[in-house]
Amino acid sequence: MSRVCQITGKSAMSGNYVSHSNHKTRRLFNINLSKRRFYLPEEDRWIELKVTTSGVKYINKVGLQTALKNAVANGFITKY
Repeated sequence: MSRVCQITGKSAMSGNYVSHSNHKTRRLFNINLSKRRFYLPEEDRWIELKVTTSGVKYINKVGLQTALKNAVANGFITKY
């Protein structure tokens, strides 16, 4: 399982640790990802998605059905 949000498509970014002496070492900035269950009233069932906090906010803003349609159109998920 990869660490990618199924709604927004966000994934980890790479960057540098920077010490006091300005020495740089590579690191990863992981996303705030969690498994959430959402109720889909149109199909009368629960679905489980791996979403970021911004993905949850997006679902609250536009609605679950619209968010899922946009995620399928953008290629983030194939089915739900």
